[in-house]
Amino acid sequence: MRPSNSLYPLQLATLTVAVLSTAVLPVPAAHADTVQTLLESAEPKKQEQAQLPQRPEPVQTVEIKGSAATYDPRRDDTASKVVVSDEEIRRYGDTSVTDVFKRIPGVTVGGSGRGGGDIRIRGLGSGYTQILLNGERAPAGFSIDTLSPDVIERIEIVRAASAEFSTQSIAGTINIVLKRAVKTAQREVKLGAAKSADQNSPSGSVQLSDKNGAMSYSLSGNFWRGTYDRASPVEETLVDPAGELRMARHTRQQDSGRWEGINLSPRVNWNLAGGDTLTSQTFVNVNRNVYHGYEVRDTELGTPPRFDTRDMYNDNRSVFARTDLNWVHRLGEGAKLDAKAGISGMRSKGTWHEFDYRAAALGRDAVVLSETTEQGFSTQGKYSRPLFDDHALSMGWDAGVMLRDDSRTEDEADLPGRTAVDSDEGYEAKVTRLALYAQDEWNLTPRWSVYAGLRWEGIETTSEGDGFDTASQANSVWSPLAQTLYKLPDSRDQVRLALTRTYKAPSPNNLVPRRFTSTNNSQTEPDRRGNPDLQPELASGIDASYEHYWGESALLSAAASMRRISGYTRQGLFLENGRWIATPVNNGNAVTRSIELEAKFPLAAVIADAPGIDVRASVARNWSRVDVVPGPDNRLDQQTPLSATFGADYRSRDGRLTTGASFAFRDGGPVRIDVNQTGYQSIRRDLDVYALWKFTPQYQLRVAVSNLLSQDSVSDSAYLDENGTLRRTSIYPGYTQGRATLEMRF
Repeated sequence: MRPSNSLYPLQLATLTVAVLSTAVLPVPAAHADTVQTLLESAEPKKQEQAQLPQRPEPVQTVEIKGSAATYDPRRDDTASKVVVSDEEIRRYGDTSVTDVFKRIPGVTVGGSGRGGGDIRIRGLGSGYTQILLNGERAPAGFSIDTLSPDVIERIEIVRAASAEFSTQSIAGTINIVLKRAVKTAQREVKLGAAKSADQNSPSGSVQLSDKNGAMSYSLSGNFWRGTYDRASPVEETLVDPAGELRMARHTRQQDSGRWEGINLSPRVNWNLAGGDTLTSQTFVNVNRNVYHGYEVRDTELGTPPRFDTRDMYNDNRSVFARTDLNWVHRLGEGAKLDAKAGISGMRSKGTWHEFDYRAAALGRDAVVLSETTEQGFSTQGKYSRPLFDDHALSMGWDAGVMLRDDSRTEDEADLPGRTAVDSDEGYEAKVTRLALYAQDEWNLTPRWSVYAGLRWEGIETTSEGDGFDTASQANSVWSPLAQTLYKLPDSRDQVRLALTRTYKAPSPNNLVPRRFTSTNNSQTEPDRRGNPDLQPELASGIDASYEHYWGESALLSAAASMRRISGYTRQGLFLENGRWIATPVNNGNAVTRSIELEAKFPLAAVIADAPGIDVRASVARNWSRVDVVPGPDNRLDQQTPLSATFGADYRSRDGRLTTGASFAFRDGGPVRIDVNQTGYQSIRRDLDVYALWKFTPQYQLRVAVSNLLSQDSVSDSAYLDENGTLRRTSIYPGYTQGRATLEMRF
């Protein structure tokens, strides 16, 4: 059984030295006493043989082998973790990291399939799934969708919480680790292009790395640009309690625009005296999005809306940067101190210009200018050391402060018959957090290991701004955690069990009581406002799994989990001064359950002399219930009820051709959000194929086709009261996309 992560490199190095020593020394130290006894017993025989004629004796070759099993974090770590490697991330040549996630077992991506959807474990998003970048939360204004897969070294899926990471992870944690290791000098350039019926997007990347004595460096850079032009029709109806249609509208909407951006990730590492290391890592992300939307609402029956035509322009630019300095100090008796400090900054500026018409007459001309800035400082540290026999103790801290300044001004032109409404809204927010933790992992027997951790985490949020009073809120949570791994005797099977206490903290945007207005205000298009009295959701959970390793790289697993959530947050909807307003509120409790099955194996594990085909498949079933919302379909956070993946990869015997396919299914259906609100989740079926041809060790071509089924997405929301049912349905047509990438190494 492998001890904790922090001790593994040291133990592996010790084992390597021992094996090399055995190959050089004539007598291994571990067997010195036995060898000495044999020599003494053989001495009389040597004296007799000395009197006989001597014959040349053949030289006897003694081969001593030492081997350490290949470390697999999923199999060997007590704390359950699944690692998605760099090869798996790059396999389909994706230009967005969200496309990678839709093929990972047990992970789904919400949204319409056009990118930008929230990433979900156990079908839960919206803060239930924690997304980390190098072990830390990214600023609220940074979109993971803009992260290029080429700058990622690995993705860690942690379904049961551990004390080292924040316990804001009711569903689980996804940690995206940027490229770090510099193994050999590398020069790599990629040029790619993607094309579909509604968009096209060229892209490129460069990877540079080298060593110079005790210093090594790497630089990852990516750029992309794309244009799109697509239709998004909308249907609206109102049906009275008697079932008679009272209103029918059809919206013809056309969206077009372009996006462009760049990622830079330089890293420098120094090996210091005494085994210490000092590492500087920086990440810079620059984005620009230009949008033009034009919609016409045709009212076939009933009262027309306030404006029947909208012409919208938006230009948004954002910059995000973060730099960290990490020091690893080796102490005596195998102890280690790992400390990191970093600063980050984000700025986003947007201009929204909207023209609203009624019967071809201009009724509103409004310009909204928005700007958001964030500055942050954070520090993390972990002290670890072996404690007693087979114990690995570590303790640490995680602290930070974030300052956010958000301004929003709206100016309307003076038009005949309309009173211009101008506003100047803004707010400032400060979020301070501190966490302290301790954890211990120990081997009770060679087959049984146990992990225990305790984390205290406190968050204080203060906001003030125009139009509302200063609001301050402080919350803290104790999170005891326990996990165990038992490897069954005389088999390669093992079982896991975890008990966790986690939580979901309100985001700053949900706490700030600033109001965002809707042009055509209604129950399905309400204004939005934060709630400064919002409290965290708390969850107690249990996870259990059975894993069967039955061959080289062959795995069958079954896992089940349950979470009981108190202080559930839902979107409340109410009427205030003639306008509908949506705001988050704590109301009631919820329960969520999940079952996951997974299989992956090379075909040769079941068929002798099979071609080089690797097969993988998974299915996940999720249930949840919110007690304050009447059923049926009162699922938590519009949870994905069922998801499944199936994939196969083939590698030719000469290694020059690699090809494969992946199918991902995400179920949907109706959802009861509140007593008066319902929604609908679209069913997704994504079929992707790829092929990689290696011309030479330096040049290779990767081609891929995604969404081969041209899957459309449907979004539906409805409001029910004594006047009937008001329903709004949006359709997002899907198109097949082809990608080609030329990869060159020098």
